Amino acid sequence: MNLTTDQVLEVLNQVVHPESGQSIVSMGMVKDLTASDRRISFTLKLTKKNDPFASSLKKTAQRLLTERVGQQVEIDIQVVADIPERISPLKTKASVSRVKNIVAIASGKGGVGKSTIAANLAVSVAKSGARVGLIDADIYGPSIPKMFNVENVQPEVMKEDEMELIVPVERYGVKLLSIGFFVDPNNALIWRGPMATSALKQLIHQGAWGELDYLFIDMPPGTSDIHLTLVQEVAVTGAVIVSTPQDVALADAVKGISMFGSQGINVPVLGLVENMAWFTPEELPENRYYIFGKDGCKKLAERMKLPLLGQIPLVQSIREGGDFGEPVALHSSVVAKAFDELATNLIRQVEIRNRELPPTTIVNVKH
Repeated sequence: MNLTTDQVLEVLNQVVHPESGQSIVSMGMVKDLTASDRRISFTLKLTKKNDPFASSLKKTAQRLLTERVGQQVEIDIQVVADIPERISPLKTKASVSRVKNIVAIASGKGGVGKSTIAANLAVSVAKSGARVGLIDADIYGPSIPKMFNVENVQPEVMKEDEMELIVPVERYGVKLLSIGFFVDPNNALIWRGPMATSALKQLIHQGAWGELDYLFIDMPPGTSDIHLTLVQEVAVTGAVIVSTPQDVALADAVKGISMFGSQGINVPVLGLVENMAWFTPEELPENRYYIFGKDGCKKLAERMKLPLLGQIPLVQSIREGGDFGEPVALHSSVVAKAFDELATNLIRQVEIRNRELPPTTIVNVKH
């Protein structure tokens, strides 16, 4: 029997893809076909990744060919899904691509004042003349709108190159986006992980950030889907780890450092911030009471060979600034000076990192 490719195609034309209702031949899925009296070989090229009908299409083709040519002919069918990944124009054209440095503000555990540090640090860096943005990535507990007194503000939407972008709310020289702008602050946000990570992607890629020197990301506590999503979506310049001096917080801070420095993530840790380093009463500004322990974060930084970017005291004005929507870094005070020094140290570390290390790449996280 002189088997020809036309005869094989005639048989394969009976294999219909259930989704499209067309044959695999008319859909152009049959590639590199060879036929002889002893062997039939071709590639079944899928039109999309993870096609649920791939296995059944192969089995149907195998069965029909066997019925037509007999079992003595070897049938070799290779299934491939060589589909180029569609890259959203938001990742390549949106204004986040014009951000020079993306810095994650993270902590190992909650309650260490990470959002307070993020808010005041952003204000202090903006005071230095830099163009600054801040994303509230704590999806389940957004607090940045309150800390900037913009809880009731609704961001506008604009078009840029046919893309719909969210215009950040600007306050105290900082461009802000938070999930808190889009949900009722009195209701709990009951979302599964994929919904939360999708929200973060929108805040990053659909924010009309424009030209920024620094985009700070206020991360949720711990290590979670949000952290993985961030490093998968953008090239993070570096991370800042916030902790209090107490041993419980420091143990979790080590986990945060470990995550960013782990193989596959490889985001440089720019340094540590010791929050609530000591308590100073307003009426006794020279007194220091080490409520949570003394120099715990400083000692951790030395042990991990990381810079200590700043030590922020526990004072009433910081709490009041957060509650009333006026970050204490806005004003001239001893506390504001501590945040200004933190900002100066961070800017210096970013410059050192960019000078001495290669650019961070977007992470391909494999589960």
